[in-house]
Amino acid sequence: MDAGAALSALEKAGTEQNRKVYKRHGYPEPLFGVSFATLDKLAKQIGRDQDLAETLWESGNTDARILGAMIADPEAITRDVADRWVAEARCSTLVDYVAKIVARSPLALPCMSSWVGSDDEWIGRGGWSVMSVLANEHPEVPDASFTPYLAVIERKIEAAKNRTREAMNTALIAIGGRSDALATPATAAAKRIGEVEVDHGDTACETPDAVSYIKKMRARAKPAAKKKAQTTKKQAKPAKKKVAAKKTKRR
Repeated sequence: MDAGAALSALEKAGTEQNRKVYKRHGYPEPLFGVSFATLDKLAKQIGRDQDLAETLWESGNTDARILGAMIADPEAITRDVADRWVAEARCSTLVDYVAKIVARSPLALPCMSSWVGSDDEWIGRGGWSVMSVLANEHPEVPDASFTPYLAVIERKIEAAKNRTREAMNTALIAIGGRSDALATPATAAAKRIGEVEVDHGDTACETPDAVSYIKKMRARAKPAAKKKAQTTKKQAKPAKKKVAAKKTKRR
């Protein structure tokens, strides 16, 4: 699928009702109002295509940019493109989709450490969103990579800009929910921080309470870990050799 066909499909799939909903959530114009079910379907149809992703991004249309982030290639995206995309993504949903692809790329840790220090609301959000994805989905990243950021969140979250503050709270939950070792210091930090206030605009969205969410995540993780350990143990157990029954000869 080329850019023209993709944009045509997006325009055809957009609805005015979705446009109204998305605009309440801060999506900037131009905007077709395409459902995420349709975006997911198109992304699966296209597959990974970095060139098309960059062309769709250049269109400036928010739906096209989300689709572009969905089909971007984590092995092909460059630091220049990642920095430009996060700087140009002026809504939380789009920033988070950029963060997802960056978190799956070799750029993840460098971008994260750079972006979390930005005073720009959206770039800062991008850094903390990358951290959330890494904490939730990448067990190969050591816990120690996240530990220093607990103090940063605790120190800076109150003064952070609105959507950056929201992403910091999400990152705190993701870090605490990652392991028992991190749950204790993350929960302690969350208790000291207290309630995190985020302006969600004209929506029904609510800010999750970090303490309770961390507790829920760890509660869900324990049965899953136990099941995985049992499966691993079962797979590692040597199979019993079948002993062929001896036939008794009749004399």
